[in-house]
Parts: sequence; structure tokens; C-alpha cells
Amino acid sequence: MKNRQHGPNCPIDHAASSEKVIDVVCGMTIDPAQAAASTEYAGDTYYFCSHGCHEKFERDPAKYLSGKKEAPTDVPPGTEYICPMHPEIVSDKPGSCPICGMALEPRVASAEVEDNPELRDMSRRFWLSAILTLPVFVLAMADMIPGQPLQRLLPNHVNVWLQFALATPVVAWGGLPFFQRGIASVRTRNLNMFTLIALGTAAAYGFSVFALLFPNLLPHSMAHGATAHVYFEASAVIITLVLLGQVLELKARSSTSGAIRALLGLNPKTARRIGADGSESDVELADVIVGDLLRVRPGEKIPVDGIVESGQSAVDESMLTGEPIPVEKIKGIRVSGGTLNGTGTLTLAAQRVGKDTLLAQIVHMVGEAQRSRAPIQRLADVVSSWFVPAVVLTSVVTAIVWGFFGPEPRLAYALVNAVAVLIIACPCALGLATPMSIMVGTGRGAQAGVLIKNAEVLEVMEKVDTLVVDKTGTLTAGKPTLQQVVPGSLEASQLLQLAASLETGSEHPLAAAILTAAAEKGLTPQKISSFQAVTGKGVRGILDGREVALGNDAMMVDLGVDVAVFRERAEALRTEGHTVVFVAQGRDLAGLFSVADPIKDSTPEALASLKAEGLRIVMLTGDNPTTAAAVAKRLGIDEVHAGVLPAQKGEVVKALQAQGRIVAMAGDGVNDAPALALADVGIAMGTGADVAMETAGMTLVKGDLRGVVRAVRLSRAVMKNIRQNLFFAFIYNALGVPVAAGVAYPFVGLLLSPMVASAAMAFSSVSVIANALRLRTVKL
Repeated sequence: MKNRQHGPNCPIDHAASSEKVIDVVCGMTIDPAQAAASTEYAGDTYYFCSHGCHEKFERDPAKYLSGKKEAPTDVPPGTEYICPMHPEIVSDKPGSCPICGMALEPRVASAEVEDNPELRDMSRRFWLSAILTLPVFVLAMADMIPGQPLQRLLPNHVNVWLQFALATPVVAWGGLPFFQRGIASVRTRNLNMFTLIALGTAAAYGFSVFALLFPNLLPHSMAHGATAHVYFEASAVIITLVLLGQVLELKARSSTSGAIRALLGLNPKTARRIGADGSESDVELADVIVGDLLRVRPGEKIPVDGIVESGQSAVDESMLTGEPIPVEKIKGIRVSGGTLNGTGTLTLAAQRVGKDTLLAQIVHMVGEAQRSRAPIQRLADVVSSWFVPAVVLTSVVTAIVWGFFGPEPRLAYALVNAVAVLIIACPCALGLATPMSIMVGTGRGAQAGVLIKNAEVLEVMEKVDTLVVDKTGTLTAGKPTLQQVVPGSLEASQLLQLAASLETGSEHPLAAAILTAAAEKGLTPQKISSFQAVTGKGVRGILDGREVALGNDAMMVDLGVDVAVFRERAEALRTEGHTVVFVAQGRDLAGLFSVADPIKDSTPEALASLKAEGLRIVMLTGDNPTTAAAVAKRLGIDEVHAGVLPAQKGEVVKALQAQGRIVAMAGDGVNDAPALALADVGIAMGTGADVAMETAGMTLVKGDLRGVVRAVRLSRAVMKNIRQNLFFAFIYNALGVPVAAGVAYPFVGLLLSPMVASAAMAFSSVSVIANALRLRTVKL
């Protein structure tokens, strides 16, 4: 596929490239995968942020290609700006979204609260507009002040000219961003809240200027007493209140990035590096490289991911995992950057630095999740696409009805009510309802050790009714230890050495147990040729010209090895929860091992909580049915599928889905990846394989099932919050628009001033964001 947005005749395969491209109509940087539309022209492909831009390009391609800009291909982190409501809109500088008109915000948050140029500009416009609007409002209300002192001091025509002089800079300068965005919305056919604000304010101000300059040209029905009424105070107050709403909204939106800023703030600025000569010096964190030896003193933050080389201490990992109890760290144990060292001193070897650290990956994942869109957002998108045209039509109908059937002065009432409809119906709250909850919810999840890949996962997780769990590494610690060695045709030491030789090339948790036991006895593994790992069965190879193998019953059957002599012993070990593996030389049974993997201390509590949340628990394992049944009995799990190969795990998931179940799958190994991908929600243990975390939609940093409990509670809280926001937004407009149109006037004499409408509109958006911010304190 060609795309000429990176230079002439530059072929780009967007299936394998994540480069951003420029929308040649509006100049916004967008992701081709999330473009609203694309078109072929002169053998090249062009992408657009909206259908409006696409249609304009189709009408006159040459007009937009003549001055086309090149897209930045490598924008440094922190310099990209993105729309919270339309994440496909990306820019390399602050500005407004060409679709909704909202201010763009940084894609990547920093540890410090950044200077927000949009907030600074809106604040300056608000305060100056407020200073000018107050006297305009007082002058307009002159006839309502007891004693009417202003009317005696200022003739009516002087009063009106003063209002004009004070209101004009408010509308022309204070409201300039709103008019610019309103015009842009019409030009790109993306009608939004600023379309309505610009229309309403321009109508009120424009009529007032005309009435001031050409009063004799107005019909008598526009008069209010001796002269035509003007609405300078309404237009000024509307602009000022909308500016206030923007200031409050921008401040509230900045709070939604608090979780990411808190995570970024965990990293220390420097690290204490130990040189080759034993000397120590403080260096910038960016200067630390893999392999550096670092010292972490009591009370200091651990700078990077690493392995403890010496020392002993308890490390507080609550900021990453949500677990309040410090974890003991000794030689050989991993530590994560950003966690807090306790009272001991640790020396560690840097293993992952910069963007490769766990903390950096968490920040990246949370940032991506916050910019994703939940399926429920489609409802708001569909409504919003029709909403603004419907409001404009409603405003026109309101003006017509009041103009023909309203009380005198009819046309004055028609203008005021039409403007009120335009102002109160701004759909900003509707657009913010979902993305604000997603941003705050995913941040709260990260603080509790629950990493969400995208918003859709949160929405589906709420509906999950069945949890499928892998045994090893999920229910158990994933660190098996060798329990018994039962010799057959070989002696115990020979048997262990042969097993260690075979397991040297294996990554299975059982391999670590056998290799550790062999090392403790000083046995050196021998070289195996033609090594082969048979998924779900075991390993095999050639030693001294003879075939050797280690594995389960299925492996022995494949090799024609008779295990009957040890069958009774093996079953007895399995009933105790041990995993049994056989070792064969040729067709001779060399012996067997039993390996036990202790159940995690947190597993019973987690399973009880999951059942209390209404989830059905299903255990999957490649282990022997007897061993699996023993573990399941201890944990109170009623449904077990044992002896399951990796491909068959996916079949179990599909079978449950065929029953109408919404299935979440929790696992930690490479062999769990297919089932994680097939499940409605894949949940990876953060302590497991990278491929499992890449496949899953959710990762639990701590790696135990209590994280699933938190995930369930988080998803339910977020979805409840989104529904509350959508309800507020819908009911607000459902009630506000009819009242503004004057529907209640014939019955109770109620009309809505455009100034009140603008205040209500501004605070509706703030109320939606405030409701979303409540998720920061939700208990998980």
C-alpha cells in the first residue's frame, strides 16, 4: 500500500508500520489504523481525521496537495498532543481537536504538573472578560436597581453604548477561540459544542449591534418599551461563563492524569553506582546501563529493575502491586524500579533500565489504555453525530413558534429562547462521559497493580461470569521443588544427572526444580543432542547414542515405555498433590521424580472473594487428573480439566463460550497464550512469561488472583460511573432543551435566560468530570 504522506513515491505498508501521517486537509497528525476515512489518489493513499476532511479532499485534491506538510516520523515522547475524546487526533503542538473542538492534551504525562498553555490562555481570557462583564451586567440591570440611580445618571442611549464598548472586547477577544472552533467545525462538517456557542453568542451580539446602529430598521415587535432591547449583557455573560467552564474543565481534566504522574514520580532522579574499583558516585538515572552495580541505602527508592547481588531488606512494593506488606529481598531476588527500600542496604545489578523497566511499561500501558475507546462510547458518538444539527433545528423551530405565537415583544422572545436552546444544549458533557471515567479508572487500576490494555477490556470484564485459571504459577507459586527421587534402572544420582541433562534446555517450572536439586548435589549435566521439547508431554534427546526422555504418562506411551511397575507409587504421590515425571532410557524406565508446587498463600482468599462476586471457577492444567483433583479439593474448586494440552485449553474456553458464558482466562505461561487470546478477557500474571502479558488484555503486576478480584470490582465501578455520566448528560439535555425552548411557559410561566443556560452548560461538563474523579478513591 502506498502513502505519499512521507515524501514522493514512498511505499509504506501500514500493516507493519505505526508511523503517523498528516491529514492534508486540516493538518492534524493521525494514526492510519484509526483514521476516520481514507482514499486513493494518483496511486497513493491519504488518511483523514474525519469524514468532513475526506469529503473536502475528494472535491478538490489538488488544492490540499499543493501545500501538503510532511508528517513527523519520530516525535520525541512528551511532544505529542492528543484529544481525550478522539484519540486518533494527534498533533505535535497544543491546539484544539478538529472534530470536537476540545483542547488537546499531552499524550505522555510527566512527573511534574506541566504548564498548560491552553489553561493559561483561558484563565487570562476569563479574568479579563469577567472584569469587563460585571459592569455590563450592572448597566443592563439598571432599571431593576431600587431608586434607579444609574438611569438618572446615564441616559438610556449612553447606557447602551457603554454596554457595547465593554461587551465588544469580551465577545471579540474573550470569545475568539470559540468562534474560531465554531467556524472550523462548520468548515470540516464536524458540528460540535463550539458550533452552538458561536451561533448563540453571535446571534445575541449581532442583533444587539444592529439594534444599536439601526434601531429604525427593526419591526415594532422587537421593541421593549420605547426602544429595542439589546443583549450585550447576555453575550458577554455567556462568553465569560463558558470561559469559566473551560478553565474548570481543563483543571479537572489535568487531575485525571494524577495516577500516571504519581507513578512517574516514583522514580528517583539519581542512582548510586559502584565503580570497578569499589568507589561510589551518584549518577543521573539516564546514565545507568544494564550490568551496572548499584547500591540502595535504607529508605531510598530502587532506581531500576535488577537482581540483588548482596544484602537483605524488606521492600515496599505497594505503589506497583497494591499490596501493603513489604516483601523480603535477598541475593538472587528481583527488585523493581520505583519501589521503596526498607531498613537494609541492597547491592543490585541493573537488569532493565529506561523504557524497559516494569514501571516504564506500566506507565506506557496505562497511557495507551486511557486513550482507548470503550464500546459503550459508540452510543455517545451516534447521539453526538445527530445532536448538534437537531439542536440547531430545534432552535430555529423555537424562534419561529415564539415569533408567530408568543406574547409581545414576540421577536425578542424568539431571539432569547432560540439562543438559550443553542447554549444549554452543548454536548460537551456527553462526549466527556466515557473517556474521563476510562482515564481515571485505568489510573486507579494501575495503582492497585491491575494493568488494563484498553477500555474494551474494562467493559467486558464487568460482564464476566466464568473465570478459567491455570494451576501452575496462577493458583500455585510456580516455583516447584523436588520432593522424591524413585530410582528404576538407574541409581538415584545417575537418574538425577540424566534428568538435569535433559532439563538444561527446558524453560518449564519443573526443570528449575530438577536443575536446582542436581546443583545442590554437585551433579554436572551432560550434553544432550537432538533435544526436543514436546508441548504438554515432556522433553527428549540423545545421550551417548541412546534416546533418553523425561515426561508424563503420555510421553512414555509415545515412546512405548511401560510404567506399570511405578503406577501405584505415582498415584499415591499424586493424591498428595505432587506432580510425577518419568525418566526413560530407550524403552527402559529409569525412574521417576515427584515435584510439588506450593499453593500461593493468597489463593484461598482470592477464590473465596471471586465466588462471592458471583464468578464460576474452572481450573485447567496439563497435570495428571489425580494431582489436579488433589489441588482442586484443597481449594474448593468443583470444575477441573486435567491433562490438558495448550491447544486444548483454548477448546475448553470455546466450549464455555458456546454455553453463553463470558469467560476470563488467567494464566502465566507461554502455553497459556492461546487460551488467553481466545478468552473474552485474558488475564496474565505479571510474574509470568512476556508472551502471556502481550496476549492478555489485562496484567496483574503482583501475579496473584487477588488482582482478579480488584479487576472485577474496578470494571464494575468504572462502568457504573460511565452510566451515571451518560445519564447525567442525557437527562440534562432532555430537560434543559425543552425548558430553554419555552415549553413550560404556557403552564408555569418559566423561561430560561441564555445566561442561566450558559452557566448550566459549563457546570454540566465539570459535574461529569467530578463524578469520574470519584473513581480515584474507589475501594478495590
